[in-house]
Amino acid sequence: MEKGASTVLIFKNAGMGITHGEKLPQLLAAKFLRLVREMDPLPRVICFYTDGVRLACAGSPVLEELRELDERGVELIVCTTCLESFALKDQLEVGIPGSMADILTAMWQAEKVIAV
Repeated sequence: MEKGASTVLIFKNAGMGITHGEKLPQLLAAKFLRLVREMDPLPRVICFYTDGVRLACAGSPVLEELRELDERGVELIVCTTCLESFALKDQLEVGIPGSMADILTAMWQAEKVIAV
């Protein structure tokens, strides 16, 4: 992974977009992350907070994509406060629990922050 371009992606929903169903946002997130895996350079960090933490937890339809990105050196930061609030701390499957300070630091150091 090239370190020069420091892009941070932000997931604040359990998928992409806002709709009444949960299938379409999850389908879009899976497609998006599959395409991200093919990007060069990869993002430096992907942050998850509020409902976005659900994407890194057991049962998420995007765990395979996130695991591959993690293995390829993309740092996955998952909000600890959000995990605790949703009682999901024991269900975290990929990434590291991090504080809001960790998420803010990643954003602050990035050349580009993209909220999806």
